[in-house]
Order: sequence, then C-alpha cells, then structure tokens
Amino acid sequence: MSKELNSKVPTGQLKDLWTAHKDHIGLVNPANRRNIDIIVVGTGLAGGSASASLAEMGYNVKAFCFQDSPRRAHSIAAQGGINAAKNYQNDGDSVYRLFYDTEKGGDYRSREENTYRLAEVSANIIDQCVAQGVPFAREYGGLLDNRSFGGVQVSRTFYAKGQTGQQLLLGAYSAMNRQIAKGKITMYNRHEMLELVVVDGKARGIIARNLVTGKLERHSAHAVVLGTGGYGNVFFLSTNAMGSNASAAWRAHKKGAYFANPCYTQIHPTCIPRSGDYQSKLTLMSESLRNDGRIWVPKNMEDAVAIREGRLKPTDIKPEDRDYYLERRYPAFGNLVPRDVASRAAKERCDAGYGVNKTGEAVYLDFSSAIMRYGKEQANLHHEYDASDDRIRELGEKIVEAKYGNLFQMYEKIVDQNPYKTPMMIYPAVHYTMGGLWVDYNLMTTIDGCYCIGEANFSDHGANRLGASALMQGLADGYFVLPYTIGDYLQHEIRTGKISTETPEFDEAEKNVKERLEFFINNKGTKSVDHFHRLLGKIMWDNVGMARNEAGLKEAIVEIKRIREEFYKDVFVPGEMNEMNPELEKATRVADFMELAELFAVDALHRTESCGGHFREESQTEEGEALRDDKNFAYVAAWEWTGNPGEAVLHKEKLEFKGIELKQRSYK
Repeated sequence: MSKELNSKVPTGQLKDLWTAHKDHIGLVNPANRRNIDIIVVGTGLAGGSASASLAEMGYNVKAFCFQDSPRRAHSIAAQGGINAAKNYQNDGDSVYRLFYDTEKGGDYRSREENTYRLAEVSANIIDQCVAQGVPFAREYGGLLDNRSFGGVQVSRTFYAKGQTGQQLLLGAYSAMNRQIAKGKITMYNRHEMLELVVVDGKARGIIARNLVTGKLERHSAHAVVLGTGGYGNVFFLSTNAMGSNASAAWRAHKKGAYFANPCYTQIHPTCIPRSGDYQSKLTLMSESLRNDGRIWVPKNMEDAVAIREGRLKPTDIKPEDRDYYLERRYPAFGNLVPRDVASRAAKERCDAGYGVNKTGEAVYLDFSSAIMRYGKEQANLHHEYDASDDRIRELGEKIVEAKYGNLFQMYEKIVDQNPYKTPMMIYPAVHYTMGGLWVDYNLMTTIDGCYCIGEANFSDHGANRLGASALMQGLADGYFVLPYTIGDYLQHEIRTGKISTETPEFDEAEKNVKERLEFFINNKGTKSVDHFHRLLGKIMWDNVGMARNEAGLKEAIVEIKRIREEFYKDVFVPGEMNEMNPELEKATRVADFMELAELFAVDALHRTESCGGHFREESQTEEGEALRDDKNFAYVAAWEWTGNPGEAVLHKEKLEFKGIELKQRSYK
C-alpha cells in the first residue's frame, strides 16, 4: 500500500534550515568514534570525500572500490567544472540564485530544502579544494576564474582546464591517503559489493567479492554508505565508463531501500556521435565548450544532404545559410540552455533531416566566431591593429587552446579532424542519472544505517541536472553533509560493540551471492553478456530515451522481460568463479540492469507529464517544450521492491515549494 514518505526535513525558514539542523542534531563524541566502523562503497568524489572526512573525524572506515585505485573512479571524467555561489565575477550571483537556477533547471522536481543546502555549502567546497591544492584556473590578478554553463546567466563554474573532475578527485584521494597512512581507512581495492547485509532492520555490512582471487568476503560495520554513481549504462552506450554499474544501489533496493525517480535520466547534448555498432561507449565533449562554441545545422536541406554525402564541407556553408537553432529558439540563453532543452532541440533538427554526418545524427559545434573574437582582442593587446585574418586566427586559436586544449586534442584523436579548422560534430547521449535511492534530509535510505550519497541517490537535481553540479553534489554530500548527519544515527550505536559477521544474516547473504555466481558459471548458454546488454540498450534508447510515449513504453516493458528471460536461459560466462573473471563481473551487473530497466520503464509510463529529462510526447506545448502536470505529479516517486520490478509499490513524497514560485520553465 502506498504511503507518504517522511523526509525528516526540519521546519523553519529555508535559509536557516541547515544551520538550525546542525545545531540540534545528535553527535558522537571523539572518544566514542574510535569504536565505530563505517563501510563506504565507492571512492569517487562522493565516496572519497566521505571516507576522508569520516576518518579525519575519528571513525574507522572501510572503503571499497572495484577499480585498482580510487584514482580510477569515473569522477575523473567530469571535465568542465564545479559550481559555487562565490560571485567572483560580480555579475549578481548568490546562494539564492544558485538554488533558483538548480530548482528551475531540474524543472521543479527536486526537494527544495536539499537544493538550498547544496547551494549554501557550495562556496565551502571551493575553499576546501583550494586548501588541498586543486589547481583551479586563475585570472591575471590571482582570483579563481569562472565559466558559464547551461541554464544560468552568471559565471559560477570553477574549473581546472578540461580536467576538473580528475583534479578534484586527486584532492579527495590525497585526503584519503593521509587517513590510510594513519590506519583510519582500510582500503579494499579491486573489491565489488555484491550484497547488503541487514540485521534487525539495520544495515550491518556487505558481502564483497575480491575481483583478483574471486573470493567472497564478509565485512561488517555500524553503518554502510553507498557512493557508487549512476545507472546510465543501462542504455549500454553512454558517456559512463564501461565498468560503471548500478549493482550496489540495486542490491540495497532489493533489501528494502526505495528507488526514486528511475526515469529521470539526463541526455547530454555535447557528445561525439556514434559511428557504428561496434562501439562500447560514447565520449563526452565538455559542456564548457558551449561557452564559446555556436551550435548549428544548415538552413537548406540540400546543403545538409550534400554534407552527408561528402560533396560539401561545413566551412563551405556561409554564415547566412546556417541555422543557429538554439540562438533562434532561445534568444535569452542561446547556446547555454540546459542540457535537456539543447538535446531535444538537436534531436528535432536531426529528425527533420538536417543532421550532418553519415548517420544523420549530428550537429555542428563551431568555434570560428570565438577564435576570431579572441584573436582581435589579442591583436589589440599586442598593438597589431592591422593584423591579417590569418594572424588574428592564429592568436585566437592560442586562447582557445589555453581554455579547452585537451578537449580539442581528445576530439581530434577520436574523429581525426582538427576542430580549430573545422567544426566539431556532436549529438546527444546518455550521461547522468538524477534518479537513485531515495534518501531523507540526513541522506539515509529507507533502511536504517544505510546512507546514499552523490549520483547514487535521487539527488538534489530534480528531473534535470545543471552542468557542473555533479561534482558539487558529490563533494557537498561527502565533505559537508554526511559527516554531520551520520552522527545522528550513530549516537545510538556507541554501546553496540563490534558487529559480528558470524550471524545467520551474513550466512544467508553470502549463500545467495554464491548461488547467483554459480548459476552464471554453470549456465553454459551460447551468447555473451555483451550480446544481451546491447539488446537491452537498444530497447532502452529507442523506447525510453530522449522521447517517450505510452505505446513505446509498454512495448519496452514487454521486450525487457523477454530479453531478461532469454538472458537467464542462454547467457554464457567463461572461466571459473574463484578466479579473476571480468565476464562474471559483467554478468551480475547486467542481471541487475535487466531488472532496473523494467522499473525505469514502469516509472516513465506512470508519469504522464513531461519534466526535464523525462519527455512524454503526449505532454508538450505547441512549441514542443516539456509540459509539466503540477496538479498530479509534484512528487518524488519512490518504488518499493516486492520481488518483481513490474510489481513494485509506489510511494510518494509530496514536493512543497515555499522559497520559489512553481511555474513552467522558459529559456526564451
């Protein structure tokens, strides 16, 4: 039976909630923290910062990652920057404006109090990372530099060239290493969580598999924190690393943690287009490129056809014959509209026949205007008032290279075209997931003692994440939220003592994991794991991708069930269980994707409105924009596992808006 969820949001003025909450929350004194164990699964920005912070406070932390080092977490792939309301550019930014932009960007489908807290602690993150030595870009005078990102009209994105995620992760990793050296963090590299252990309704540990030896291990703790990222790889092709998966969160879901808003998935507009069926992942081009790049397709259909057939080059198309469609449709924001808006606009142009690569699924991202603009500025600074166009272009390219050079280099290596001379080709692709495990204001799931942070939870971003806010949320949760809130739960655990792994609950959990692994080893089917993953991904992209409708979603649910049945009958996993076996790892992850995909489609089918990244074709304005239904769907949809993803029970958390006016989005 559906029930209202208790988000444990404190009462009072929005701007005072977090401070007042910290003032009255329960604490664990430093001497008692030495006797409390915490498991942190995942060591990206959320998990890494949480591990370092909790260990610094005195807790005993066991940190797990399936990579060979925390430095390999997918957080390193975040390129463009991290948001913070510091107003260095003196262009009107504030905590409230960051909160407003995030709420509006998420199409008013996030918990208002969490979003405000995220904006509130954002400035602290920058100070923390600067103190760790993160090499943020700086202006001539020494102040940290900023970029603009989609969905906002201020410059608030701090960056380290095109390597922001990597540099921030190295900062968190250095903080972790300090605690590893002190013995406060025990690091388990190449270990994958395969089950959550719940004892008397509380999360008390995990079953992990040593990915080198294949051995199953029991690990206990007083609380378990999941910081394991998103589930974009349910689509097979995405911008995520191939190893990224949803298994830790899904295992918790099957033990009682509600899964919220699974249909909220972000399609990133700035990715290198798919080039063939042989691909296993897609490559992201940072949204920061939309600061200076102009997006266009040919105005004339014959020009688009000629480009696809190789009879014309993009540089042959005159400016007046180019359709800068984002600038045309959204004059107030232009190329910096939010990701969901930009992605749908690109799809619309390509569906209309104006795509510019062989598959017809690409638009241009052109830097020629920016190169000439920067070149003229540099020529004036060098007193070269009569500089030729070639000289201006040369000077401009140096500025663009300084800002985006590694991104341009990456594009050229993949596509074999020089983006300084010819426009980049881009097309939308699956990127971030706004859905995830439901958590309350303290970041606890519906399982006592099981916390979820970063992209793995249902997040502060509503139905669409603004660019440069993933790093912000991960570090906010890990550095400045969880270390406060987890004490409220752990204050009741100071007399518990060590948690034993020799209990019926651990026995049962390990038995279930072993049976699952043995099934795949012994199945002896005829088709690879990737074969089924590709089939699943195609169904998801075609029917549950950028645009969704009732008929397509119902078809997807039927097809997902069919593929899942075939998967269990005919999948083949080579090798043995008690050894290094990457195919076995993939099999368990894809098995979880098979169930998550069905819940994903069920959630999309039930939400008959359009909001952010969830676009129902039946619910759109005359101009083709997303049309929300606030009367019937202003809630978080949190699903409870009942044994079958198609029979999950829906629970609702009503969304209330006191600090912001609820209205239809417009970026025109």
